[in-house]
Amino acid sequence: MPSLTPARSAMLMLLVCVFFWGSVFPLAKMILQEISGLSLVIWRFLLASVCLALYLLARQTRWVKLQPRQFVTLALLGVLGVGGFNLALFEGLPHTDATNAALVMALNPLTTSVLAALMARRWLTGWQWASLLMGLSGVALVITRGDLHLLQQQGVNHGDLLIVLGMFCWSLFVVLSQRVNHWLPSMQFTLLTMVSGSLAIAFFSLFDPTVHPWPELQQLSTHSIWLLVYVSLFGTVVAYLFWNQGAAQLGPAKAALFFNLVPVFAALVGLALGQPLTNVQMGGMLLVIAGLTLPGWLQRQVQNRQAALAAG
Repeated sequence: MPSLTPARSAMLMLLVCVFFWGSVFPLAKMILQEISGLSLVIWRFLLASVCLALYLLARQTRWVKLQPRQFVTLALLGVLGVGGFNLALFEGLPHTDATNAALVMALNPLTTSVLAALMARRWLTGWQWASLLMGLSGVALVITRGDLHLLQQQGVNHGDLLIVLGMFCWSLFVVLSQRVNHWLPSMQFTLLTMVSGSLAIAFFSLFDPTVHPWPELQQLSTHSIWLLVYVSLFGTVVAYLFWNQGAAQLGPAKAALFFNLVPVFAALVGLALGQPLTNVQMGGMLLVIAGLTLPGWLQRQVQNRQAALAAG
């Protein structure tokens, strides 16, 4: 059998990566039946930090020396990205469907680009507005369950609102992280934000009498412990390494297209685990994916046609 080309190898890594990320939503929902969201964040990222640190040591990675001010910056980013995002996600998941959560998170590349434009004081293009409106329509369809009358009676599910909050935390984290890239390698940055974020959440848990990370870990069933290992190792460390290598080979623009498959894999894994998929969720998924891909595709078609007319 012929060996994979570098491009196909990168595509395969990205496909596996988004499968891991998509599977985290339904699997984490199962773990949260036995452990609190705070404890899950702590153990997921402490375990992931150990695995990533061992990987970097095995590669004999050179560590960049940081100033105290840079450590503070990394700690704050870790609290926002690792702590804020994951805490909102894992606190919201018990109160909503895993597919809903994955659909909301699928808007992350779009909201990241919008936040970046706003922080740079740039106005959105027409294509970006089209993507935003289609994507938000898909999420609104899922959150309202396609029934505005029911929404008026019962209000928005607070689990969905927590997922939306987590998505904005992650988008802001990505935008602010771009200012760190010029003085810190990405893997060292990831490890330090993982450690700082999980330690910050562990500190905050000391003030919550209902959260007991170590006793909760000891009481986990064997099945949930293996799920926690999977979420920490494959859904965090391996997925991150695959994404970095795949994106470096294909480029960030092409790699971003694979992110659209996260809610698809979340829904498929959920179905395999017996978690139902409704018609409203399917409609919302199609709207979100269309919002992320269709305007960009149409823009390229228009640009190609204009270039052809100019050349002809």
